Amino acid sequence: IARGFAGSFPLLLLDEPTASLDARNREAVIRLIEAKKAAGVALVGIFHDDDVRRRVSDREIDVTRFAA
Repeated sequence: IARGFAGSFPLLLLDEPTASLDARNREAVIRLIEAKKAAGVALVGIFHDDDVRRRVSDREIDVTRFAA
């Protein structure tokens, strides 16, 4: 997580960034995501946690509709 947020990248790819974190660290990561969004960074993420997804996403794509 730290490596992804340490640099200045125009795009971040996030795969369950809050999985397996305790509440305190989960909140810290959510704040990092929100700060990157505020700085104009594009984010593409996979979030199974509905609360986190709702909090950080501007748009959701339900990929289950693409399943064969």
